[in-house]
Amino acid sequence: MIYMDNAATSWPKPHGVYKAVDKCMKKYGANPGRSGHKMAIEAGNIVLYTRENLGKLFNVSDPFQIIFTCNATDSLNLAIKGTLKEGDHVITTSMEHNSVVRPLKELEKAGVKITFVKANQEGIIDPEDIKKAIKSNTRLIISTHASNVTGTIMPIEHIGTIAKEYGISFLVDAAQTAGLLPIDLARLPIDMLAFPGHKSLLGPQGTGGLYIRDGLSLDPLRQGGTGSQSESLIQPIFMPDRYESGTINTPGIAGLGAGIDYILTKGQKDILIHERMFLQMFLDGLATIQGVTIYGPKDINRRAGVVSINIDEKDSSEMANLLDERYNIATRGGLHCAPLAHDTIGTLKQGTVRFSIGPFTTKSEIKKCINAIYQLSR
Repeated sequence: MIYMDNAATSWPKPHGVYKAVDKCMKKYGANPGRSGHKMAIEAGNIVLYTRENLGKLFNVSDPFQIIFTCNATDSLNLAIKGTLKEGDHVITTSMEHNSVVRPLKELEKAGVKITFVKANQEGIIDPEDIKKAIKSNTRLIISTHASNVTGTIMPIEHIGTIAKEYGISFLVDAAQTAGLLPIDLARLPIDMLAFPGHKSLLGPQGTGGLYIRDGLSLDPLRQGGTGSQSESLIQPIFMPDRYESGTINTPGIAGLGAGIDYILTKGQKDILIHERMFLQMFLDGLATIQGVTIYGPKDINRRAGVVSINIDEKDSSEMANLLDERYNIATRGGLHCAPLAHDTIGTLKQGTVRFSIGPFTTKSEIKKCINAIYQLSR
């Protein structure tokens, strides 16, 4: 199979990821932080190693400001619901995934007010529109780093600077960028960064994390066992235990650590160059095919490796099925859990066929995808 669905989950993983998960299950399968025997200590070391790796990748001096979650959706729910209360106002964009929109709509029932700032046809947000939407009770600004529909990279530094100027917390959804684009949290004005482990960080599914700026406190979504302060009936207040109740996904976190090892060894810059080279090749090939509409910015420096297209007026899910059945090409058709983004670019009814490039995509695969689209368009 030609796998072009990396925006959903990256595949394949580096060999070290499979090896790390298997080793953890077979040799260090104890519960980290709960016992004092050798296996439990080693499991704890694996978790710490991955946390420190994330700190290196995102330039976070204190790795305990990064907590582990099940996925980016879990992280976003904690950041959003742990921040907003009745009477608060939140600003977000029309390019957000439902992992942002649905928690906000749920909070709207409890008296939280929402402003959706609309992007242009390419999915680009004007930070000045966000500035104009600020009210006296605005407590949180949320932006995706890159759209999972158009690949559009948002001006998060500019948005974050505005948020900082007004003393408003800024949350970034890095589902499509963590591991691919450089994210320097020591420099960028970001208060919270939500990320999945299973996409460009090259880890297993069921892993993710949330960076919380030092000095910022969220209300936890759950309380329970942490292995620390067990004599107390009250949830610990220190990081990361405040937000990591219950047994964490140690084998998955071991695999995530190995995925980040691959990125740090290979070089994030080289991985980005690889993906953008094939992104440009793919866009150039698509541009020559009559009847194909390409969504998002034309400049590859303004988009991640996500390319949404349509072929004339054909149903996008049908086209994705044909690519799978006839050409053995894995894509995604439909609305990609982001109806507001599709409404913004005018594809709410038709959806799009989404191709997403990964670090192991090859030149031959890109050529075969272009040829398959050409044949379908004929």
